[in-house]
Amino acid sequence: MSVYLHDIPLAQAQARFQQALEEAGLWRILGEETLPLDENLLGRVLAEPVWAKVSSPHYHASAMDGFAVRARDTDGAGPSDPITFQIGPSARYLDTGDALPPEFDSVIPIENVESLDDAGRLTEFIRKPAFIRIRAAVAPWSHVRPLGEDIVATQLVLPAGHALRPADLGALAASGHTEVKVARRPRVAILPTGSELVPLGTELKAGDILEYNSLVLAAQVKAMGAAPTRYPITADYFDRICERVQEAARGHDMILLNAGSSAGAEDFSARVVEKLGALLVHGVAVRPGHPVILGTVQRPSDSGPTDSRPSTPHIPIIGVPGYPVSAALTVDIFAEPILAHWQGRRPLVLPEQQAILTRKIVSPPGDDDYVRVAVGRVGEKLLAAPLSRGAGVITSLVRADGLVVLPRGEQGAEAGQSVSVRLYRSPSELDRTIFCIGSHDVILDLLAQYLSDHDRRFVSANVGSQGGLVALRRGEAHLAGSHLLDPETGEYNLAYLKQYLPGVPIKLVTLVGREQGLLVRRGNPKGLKSLGDLIRPRVQFVNRQRGAGTRVLLDYSLNRLGIAAENILGYNQEEYTHLGVAAAIASGRADCGLGIPAAAQALDLDFVPLFSERYDLVIPKEYADSPLLAPLFDVLADDGFRRAVSSLPGYDVTAMGNVILEA
Repeated sequence: MSVYLHDIPLAQAQARFQQALEEAGLWRILGEETLPLDENLLGRVLAEPVWAKVSSPHYHASAMDGFAVRARDTDGAGPSDPITFQIGPSARYLDTGDALPPEFDSVIPIENVESLDDAGRLTEFIRKPAFIRIRAAVAPWSHVRPLGEDIVATQLVLPAGHALRPADLGALAASGHTEVKVARRPRVAILPTGSELVPLGTELKAGDILEYNSLVLAAQVKAMGAAPTRYPITADYFDRICERVQEAARGHDMILLNAGSSAGAEDFSARVVEKLGALLVHGVAVRPGHPVILGTVQRPSDSGPTDSRPSTPHIPIIGVPGYPVSAALTVDIFAEPILAHWQGRRPLVLPEQQAILTRKIVSPPGDDDYVRVAVGRVGEKLLAAPLSRGAGVITSLVRADGLVVLPRGEQGAEAGQSVSVRLYRSPSELDRTIFCIGSHDVILDLLAQYLSDHDRRFVSANVGSQGGLVALRRGEAHLAGSHLLDPETGEYNLAYLKQYLPGVPIKLVTLVGREQGLLVRRGNPKGLKSLGDLIRPRVQFVNRQRGAGTRVLLDYSLNRLGIAAENILGYNQEEYTHLGVAAAIASGRADCGLGIPAAAQALDLDFVPLFSERYDLVIPKEYADSPLLAPLFDVLADDGFRRAVSSLPGYDVTAMGNVILEA
């Protein structure tokens, strides 16, 4: 059996998989079906080209409400030389869409004629006059939709391999079709495995993992035009997994076997594939997603052919890693090209744009590295901010605006380097995105929600207060959250603006006043009441990263108290957000950490108040005065937003929106 650590290059893995499908007779459109023309065809892929049966329009049609005339009869008409036509022999009224009588070749819109009665007087019966008078000539075929203007019988309406859109359904109808032949949807079985997995809605205990990968994978597969089937969780028993795979193989075209793809004691996926078919690949040099399994399994002999499914001896199986990000990426890389080929369409390709990296990326030199990024336009630059690299961080997929792929052989990319980004979002979405880099606070998420009501996306990256100011200096953000305490003056942020942003016109606006203190487990089991308690024996602390305002506040306060950082157990253990600190304490990794009460509330911790501070928004003037950020100031003045912030513990909105500095 192959060992997962023996990774092979991505291109080699894909080629080996495709070759196996070709040898099994599976590198083709799987089947066709004829379906009635209705809304259920949306997204289906045409199995053959569609030719027009009739022209549209199939007659010369009036494009306006007006009067049909012969264009040559209007020659010479002018403002002072009107021409009068008698209704019947010389002109005829038509509604939009009426057939043009064969003796006429033009239509004059009703608003361009004067309707006259039998006596030659203007009449209110503008659609049923005795005569009409015109004061301008018209050209032949004016305001007429000629036969075949839209579609000419026998012309190609849509090619084979085209995924049907709403407008396409109208074109098919207009060209005389009531049914079309489409590629059969590939049927994909999704099999979650793992004794630690529990269904959604289960009351969780330690060691339980919610099974939601199958939900995500099924949605991916459906978006790719296939028909997914989600199977119940199968515990980590070799024989049970084998039985479940054989069951799925009877009625499906592809199997996604989720989890168990590594080389642990209960990782059975590779053995299952070897027993039931052919193990082609176990381990691909791609990050995330190393332990990918590619193979084929034999279709049980009792499955037989069906009317809609060709009988083939083998079907492909993909061993999908258990971590959510790895799982989603694996399906994109390996399943999508196959599903596309089976439907006769081109694989999905994301649009690409060049962007500037805001932070260095370190990549293993032998891997194709897929990096999720947040994307925003700041000034003339499109920026890409790398998100969390963890394969289990599903929110990084939610927050991602695009994907940067660094090919194997490259050891990453430097901050400031131009990279190609595969975009998940449209350029218009990026143009209305407010890019915030700096200190973390939970109310930034609340701010994002309120800004969405003003047609703005608010994207925040947590790099600490000092990191936010550095980002502003480099032109990599529209604003930064900051709460940096100056040890000399006891003032917040002003001294740091002089240090990091000299000569840059800035608008410094208070977002909120807030409390900082010790986050501790419920009941405060170790009785922690002050920073002095941090040097007690067996008190495990968790800190914020260097450059964070909370870290600056801590160091300032320790210095005033004469407490040496090296005497604090866990001082060098760092988290990048208040919620990260709270999670470390809730999980038992630490006894306490400095943070805000909203984070304590979120994870059911207790809070020991120690400090009051001011949290500001640092905004370069060029952006503060821009239409992009105008809604931000509206939200800061919004009573509903202020009430929402006030409902959270530890916040004071009295000074919200106050301009501290404008220079």
